[in-house]
Amino acid sequence: MFVRLKHKLLRPRQRWEKNLIVLWFGTFMAGIAFSLVMPFLSLYIDTLGKFSTSQLNFYSGLTYASTFLVTAIISPFWGRLADRKGRKIMILRASLGMAFVIGLMGFVTNVYQLIILRLIQGVFSGYISNANALVATETPKDQSGKALGILTTGSVSGTLFGPFVGGVIAAIFGYRITFLITGIILILVFLLSAFFVHETYTPLNTEDVKNSREIFRELKNTKLVIGMLVATFLIQLGNFSISPIISLYVREIMHNNGPITIASGIVASIPGIATLLAAPRLGTMGDKIGTERILKLGMLFAIAIFIPMAFVANIWQFGSLRFLIGVSNAAMLPAVQTLLAKNTPASATGRIFSYNQSFQALGSVAGPLIGSSISGVWDYNGVFISTAFILFLGFFWVSFATKNTLQLRNK
Repeated sequence: MFVRLKHKLLRPRQRWEKNLIVLWFGTFMAGIAFSLVMPFLSLYIDTLGKFSTSQLNFYSGLTYASTFLVTAIISPFWGRLADRKGRKIMILRASLGMAFVIGLMGFVTNVYQLIILRLIQGVFSGYISNANALVATETPKDQSGKALGILTTGSVSGTLFGPFVGGVIAAIFGYRITFLITGIILILVFLLSAFFVHETYTPLNTEDVKNSREIFRELKNTKLVIGMLVATFLIQLGNFSISPIISLYVREIMHNNGPITIASGIVASIPGIATLLAAPRLGTMGDKIGTERILKLGMLFAIAIFIPMAFVANIWQFGSLRFLIGVSNAAMLPAVQTLLAKNTPASATGRIFSYNQSFQALGSVAGPLIGSSISGVWDYNGVFISTAFILFLGFFWVSFATKNTLQLRNK
């Protein structure tokens, strides 16, 4: 047994496997960096002025959404550039740019400065999406579900540790130091990617880059690809509708007593434990029985979990349900990315993944704004009910988009 384990760990690896290992660590560190500050961003905003509850909800939603609004607009440009120059340079751009922007957030004196920096952050987003695109293009198609599932555990693992670490740092040193630590982590991500990621890519001339209409016309299953882009929007809209209110909901459940920042970090990160365990297994299972089936089962499971979240009586119930939602997270977006990778030619993967990032960003814009609006009208409980409804609509959309795929598989 020891010999087999030693052989498995030390065997020679292909280039795509080496990239997968390095990018796993890169996305892990990026996941930590992104999630260090997100659980208490609303609480940080509350320290930047005197706000009523409705104002705090509004500014929280706007601050969350601003980054993704810019990301949605600019991602197709970066995707076109990635198809011309390669994905590695996009990874380096994203990690270094965000290192400085997020670090500066620790020096803001009002909420408007924070919103401006969040807008600028959107220009430099895209590390994880370009890591996905690079792995998707370098990996054999019959291994793509497994590889993307493994890569997902990198960012998820970082997201798992990030909120807890961030909550502890914020409780001990305050919010501002946490932003500076995030910037330092992203600089380490930049260095790791610069020296250890190797891409097999021949740059294209400007005239060789196809326009969007040509790309979609040459796809073998255009309906499926477009369907997955819309599914990304709906999934992200549903998941991000609760992001601005998690820490506020925790504060309400705890009756404004106890270590709220630490509890918020734990609650925000706990789905990552389930996702970490489930993502590689679900990715491998999808390669065998159909990734579209995994996606639909994940959406149904998420619906069943979000509804009781609206009626929790204490932090332990909320944390337990958040753990279970991690299983659905392991099934949904990784499955979408796998379906895109399996149905997109390598020459257009950068563009298609950038479109997917745009739809993901649009969902990340709409989600916080809708969640903040609903919480202002029906309190925080209504956000979880509306999220379940959004994913319910998404399930029927995915069933429509993958109908032909299932028929072909059954033949």
